[in-house]
Amino acid sequence: MSIPNNLRYTKSHEWVRLEGDGTATVGITQHAQELLGDMVFVETPAVGRKLKQSEECAVVESVKAAADVYAPIAGEVTAVNPELESAPEKINQDAYEAWLFKLKPDNASDLDKLLDATAYQNIIESEDH
Repeated sequence: MSIPNNLRYTKSHEWVRLEGDGTATVGITQHAQELLGDMVFVETPAVGRKLKQSEECAVVESVKAAADVYAPIAGEVTAVNPELESAPEKINQDAYEAWLFKLKPDNASDLDKLLDATAYQNIIESEDH
């Protein structure tokens, strides 16, 4: 399983990427979408919503289950991915391209407290046993 090194991860299977403009892009990991199966619905947070770290802020629904998505860091939602409303299966096609939302971090250094690719890989492996 591919786990990009340029992203940060949460134990609840979100990924986050700091962009050049200072915003953070958030999605769910390849592992999460594999566990869920074929995506049928995505509910994203409203633009302008202020999120606390670890706050439930979105929902991804598959043919098997619905799962909450948690904010990996605190910040204000600046954009949502409009493609997912009509094509949630894009998450299954490439979980690291099909981002859910972008936010302006309250504190960009919070990303440093998240998991790197190696630590995230270790969590996945420990779940599989």
